[in-house]
Amino acid sequence: MANTRSYAGNGAYPDSYYAASRNIIRTPKMLEGAVTADVAVLGAGYSGLSTAIHLAEKGYKVVMVEGAGIGWGASGRNGGQIVNGLNASLDTIKRRYGDQAGAFVGGLVQEGGKIIRRIVSQYNIDCDMKTGNIYAAYTPAHMKDLEHKKALWKSYGMDDHQMLDKAAIQKLVKTDAYIGGMLDTTGGHMHPLNLTLGEAAALEMLGGVIYEQSPVIRVEHDAEKPVIHTAKGSVTANAAVICGNAYLGHVVPKLVSRVMPVSTQMVATEPLGERADALIPSDMCVEDVRYILDYFRLSADKRMIFGGGTVYGGTDPADVRAKIRPNLEKVFPSLKGVKIDYAWSGNFALSFSRVPQMGKIGKNTYFAHGYSGHGVTGSHLFGKILSEAIHGDLSRFSQFEKLPWIPFPGGRMFRAQYSTIGSWWYQFKDAFGL
Repeated sequence: MANTRSYAGNGAYPDSYYAASRNIIRTPKMLEGAVTADVAVLGAGYSGLSTAIHLAEKGYKVVMVEGAGIGWGASGRNGGQIVNGLNASLDTIKRRYGDQAGAFVGGLVQEGGKIIRRIVSQYNIDCDMKTGNIYAAYTPAHMKDLEHKKALWKSYGMDDHQMLDKAAIQKLVKTDAYIGGMLDTTGGHMHPLNLTLGEAAALEMLGGVIYEQSPVIRVEHDAEKPVIHTAKGSVTANAAVICGNAYLGHVVPKLVSRVMPVSTQMVATEPLGERADALIPSDMCVEDVRYILDYFRLSADKRMIFGGGTVYGGTDPADVRAKIRPNLEKVFPSLKGVKIDYAWSGNFALSFSRVPQMGKIGKNTYFAHGYSGHGVTGSHLFGKILSEAIHGDLSRFSQFEKLPWIPFPGGRMFRAQYSTIGSWWYQFKDAFGL
């Protein structure tokens, strides 16, 4: 497969637990020659797949172009956690953009999870779906923030949260690390790569066409009918959707400065057997509420999947195991020295405001990106909203399109350095429980 680009190497999946345990092995079809479609979608991750499925269900002819394989980027490498909400809190959105924006976002932050479950159920996707996620607190200040979040979300009609004291959280997660937390019964977790592969199969069942190992080199987004070009072919469509997110690179220059790739790291231990059930008897996923947080859950075969850490600019640490192991063993001392079978890294796209961006460049070219580490649910929601806009209903699209985006201090050249300096402040606050 010669038609690859440096960002994806030879196009193979990274050496992750997810790639090793995927349940669909695809035979990629590369784009060669000129094809046409009602809608062309760039990127076969959650945003692109959600957009494409919702459009195909309405009868649109959809053609998707992916530079590597289905879910090669963040959609197939993430923590697998269905966590409601955006990176920016509803408080932040309300304060920054006004009461109307707060009410609008507050009314839809649980919708992404519902979309995932609907697609999984309707298309019989095998992705180890589980229910429940826990926000874990280290300090009284964290507990106070969670209590406020519970009350705020209830004010927007979401009454699905339960506060947990130390005894209550220890019944769900066997660790002394936390003083309490909050349970969201509408959250959950799954195998993220198997979800993307199942969604791709659903799209093809609906008549969609997917070209993989076909890196995009140029997009004519100002044309009446946008054109997506690869080295060996092109797709001309009535509308195009750009969903490259952290791996879009410089293919669309107008979008380069809007987001920054940020790397996060994960490990998967050896299968733990009965030890796994003793560590997380609830089988829920967990994330703490620090600025630089840890997140973890059990896989279907009883491995501990543990992630965390950030590297601004999207570079990979030299030794992921060495970086993540101390955090893993701090939360679960009984796993000291446990064998780690897989370690991997991946990029998400950070927006400076921590609010995802949706908009248009040109008359008929749409984009969505910048989920800032909360992309599993947000991407599925944004895909549905993009499909509504293309179908003629701009009501929800326009609400997000008009939210102003903020450029990174330092521009393209120095944005990673400035963000790293900012992260030091957050690490200081974490260290002192501020």
